[in-house]
Amino acid sequence: MEYHSDRFKEASLLIFRNDKLVAVFPMNAVGNTVISHQGLTYGGLLFGTNVKFNHVLAIFRAVLKHLSESKITTLGLKVLPDIYASFPNDELKYLMFILQAKLERRDVLSVIPLSEVVKRSKDRKEGTKRGVKNGLVVKEETQMEGFWKSLLEVNLQQKYKTKPVHSLEEIQLLKSRFPKNIRQFNVYYKNRLVAGTTIFETEHVAHSQYISGNNENNTLGSLDFLHSYLIDTVFKDKKYFDFGISNENAGKNINSGLLYWKEGFGARTVTQDFYSIQTNKYTLLDAVLL
Repeated sequence: MEYHSDRFKEASLLIFRNDKLVAVFPMNAVGNTVISHQGLTYGGLLFGTNVKFNHVLAIFRAVLKHLSESKITTLGLKVLPDIYASFPNDELKYLMFILQAKLERRDVLSVIPLSEVVKRSKDRKEGTKRGVKNGLVVKEETQMEGFWKSLLEVNLQQKYKTKPVHSLEEIQLLKSRFPKNIRQFNVYYKNRLVAGTTIFETEHVAHSQYISGNNENNTLGSLDFLHSYLIDTVFKDKKYFDFGISNENAGKNINSGLLYWKEGFGARTVTQDFYSIQTNKYTLLDAVLL
């Protein structure tokens, strides 16, 4: 994460048990609050599959006690969506209940379970057929510049007056470090770049982190064609395909057009929760185990 260390005040923790590392908690500080690292899409308390419930409880209590004694009053926790876990890990959701944590935000992810036969809408099928008819070609690229400069940055600026979370230089750096996990797929019409997506790939999930097409998208069917190809061919052996969130306004609103497009592929809702916890409430965990 050091590539954007200038943006965040580092506050990550390592948790040990008898000199053995048992958990890590990526965090950054904002005043007297620490937050699940804002430089990470997903995160929270990370631990291995051999860590049982009572150990998670003890770990989280130790974290809260340490923060409280360090004059940190609030912990902002970003809970890992279930589809990204390699093992059941809802311990923290239960601890949020015990700690009387406040649910600050809940995002909606649109996810396809790839092990199931999922029906697509008429619109998505027709869009894919237009892509075939127009002779579109999907290519996996090693360079991100074409997509970033000619499509992604232009569209985000025109539609939302914003920029991608990652600059071109940052995403190129990350791709050089994680070439098997960050993949770029572009769509070409008569050798001209018309659409693309940047995929963040984990063990079980292919996540479309950035999606963009030019103003010919509806005519050519480029984004429908691209994602049908990725879902049916490239990532068909994954457990899930994640289109990411359609939320705006800190989770309080949903872009209905974007959601409609994603659900047309058969995607349905998985949520990601964000909690705030008063660190001095760590003693509430003492009475959980009988």
